[in-house]
Amino acid sequence: MDRDWKPVSLPGLIAWMIFYCAFLVYAATNQTGFLFIDNVNLVVHEGGHLLFGWFGYSIGIWGGTLLQWLVPLLLAAFFFVQRETAGFTFCTFFFFENWLYTAGYMADARTMILPLVTVGDAEYTIHDWNFIFSQIGLLSHDTTIATAVRLLGWLGMTAAAGSLAYRYAQKPHPVAAGSILSNSRFLKK
Repeated sequence: MDRDWKPVSLPGLIAWMIFYCAFLVYAATNQTGFLFIDNVNLVVHEGGHLLFGWFGYSIGIWGGTLLQWLVPLLLAAFFFVQRETAGFTFCTFFFFENWLYTAGYMADARTMILPLVTVGDAEYTIHDWNFIFSQIGLLSHDTTIATAVRLLGWLGMTAAAGSLAYRYAQKPHPVAAGSILSNSRFLKK
């Protein structure tokens, strides 16, 4: 952990910031509530039901969201250890993007109007968040919780993108390294 983060070049920073800003605009203006990246999130979510289902029915229901959040979080942790600035930012950004997807599913817990996908028998399809919120006694608060989760998702995505710019601003630049102040001739006692 004592290693420095790997730097991002100015062209890299500009490209990443354009990408993040474009994605945030796309997400903010999307009327369907289902972003193109959510196709990937859905596959990982359904895989979570299969994986965690080995440990019991209830954890199997929770497993969809657990794996959906764990995959980008564990990838972010890997890039954190490697001190890979761009990879860490990207995975953190999409960890929080998953919260938007989850919030949409949570908000539907009482109405259950979203089409459901299953990897099992379609006859036994259940709504994850209806089950989860009912199990913990919070079904009547589904939209309030979803709003908070959505807000945290937006804040997290914005903070992740902002941290990339902040980290770039904190690194020494070649102009500063060659300046008069860093020249040892001028630092004599």
